[in-house]
Amino acid sequence: MGAPRPFFLETHMATNVYEQERALTREVTDRVERSLGGVEVLAVELTGPERFCVYVDHPQGVDHALCERVTNVLREFLREYAIDVSSPGNRPPLRRAEHFRRAVGKLVALKTAPDVEGRRHFRGELKQANERAVTVGVDGSEVDIPYEAIVRGNLIDEVGDR
Repeated sequence: MGAPRPFFLETHMATNVYEQERALTREVTDRVERSLGGVEVLAVELTGPERFCVYVDHPQGVDHALCERVTNVLREFLREYAIDVSSPGNRPPLRRAEHFRRAVGKLVALKTAPDVEGRRHFRGELKQANERAVTVGVDGSEVDIPYEAIVRGNLIDEVGDR
């Protein structure tokens, strides 16, 4: 029978994965933030063909009870997906303009699709975040990256990632 084929194998599949993630993010964010006051959905990431993880934050912190409430709001999705709900941890995801604006001056790791200036992975100081793009200091220069090209973004834990 053999091993199952890897989920993120081909480039065209990855594009579809990112499009599917963006659609899920819109729907999940709307449901969760409308239903649970104070909860912010930071990101939704597909972790397999039938599984996704929702990263949430709350002013009083994220505990097991909050994760359970988020899962209950998303119960309808359980017909198609297994759902994990998580706190942002020490490397919180950056997906929306407001996330990036709060992170100006900090170290970030970004992944893009398609390439931006011949590459897809960027690690450096977030210099600026406006309505259309971010500017990241990389290898002694600054690179402008439009939001629509960013498929993953995270703060870097300056102590833990050295």
